Amino acid sequence: MIIEQIWTGNAYRNFNYVIACPESGEALAIDPLDHEKCLAAARDKGWEITQILNTHEHGDHTGGNQPMIAATGAKLLAHHGAGHSIEGIDRGLQAGDVVKVGRTVELEALDTPGHTMSHVCLLSHTDDPALICGDTLFNAGAGNCHGGGHPAELYETFAAQLAKLPDRTRVYPGHDYWTNNLAFTLDREPDNARAQELLDDMSEHDPDNALVSTLALEKEVNAFFRLHSPSIIARLREAFPDLPDEPDPKTVFVKLRELRNDW
Repeated sequence: MIIEQIWTGNAYRNFNYVIACPESGEALAIDPLDHEKCLAAARDKGWEITQILNTHEHGDHTGGNQPMIAATGAKLLAHHGAGHSIEGIDRGLQAGDVVKVGRTVELEALDTPGHTMSHVCLLSHTDDPALICGDTLFNAGAGNCHGGGHPAELYETFAAQLAKLPDRTRVYPGHDYWTNNLAFTLDREPDNARAQELLDDMSEHDPDNALVSTLALEKEVNAFFRLHSPSIIARLREAFPDLPDEPDPKTVFVKLRELRNDW
């Protein structure tokens, strides 16, 4: 399996993806907002895009669908509940469905509500798994819930699904928010030395050659995985004085998401 991460360079800092089967050259475009860059990447590699997948319904992920379909004739895949908000879905995905690309690539659909209620992530069936996570999980962060989602649902997605994936799972998010998210982690957990080290390194960060994290790294530097950290809980109590002495992880997650909304 080949994953081509495409930096759009737009104001929203989107990443698009093209995933290809090395044997057949068939390819899947994921959230191809910048359809021209996605088409150019496939053309340069000699790949044929036969499918498009939207992780969710927001326009910065679906905006390239129609020109991409017009150029390739590709079939459109998305969450089975997104038919009212994404035009022209050919295949609605439910949890556990497998998306096949060419002869060798299999990607499992995960039903991952929170950012929106019709969001899918893709998990590769490979020795070193890859998670294409749209706007559910970001590097050192979590998606917002303003556009049709809910933080309690996002917590359940993190706790019941993402946190249980193998630590070696590589993380491919829908946006490059490394710097801001690491700064938020450090605002919440000032003694997180690993987050500080990464943030220091980000002065030379190039989204065209972005650092691909793993869940192991996320669990070190992402506040939304660090819900038992005494430092995070102590800082959270400064903002929410009525926080219980031993808050449950869901409460910590939801309060962190509330703070991140305005940070």
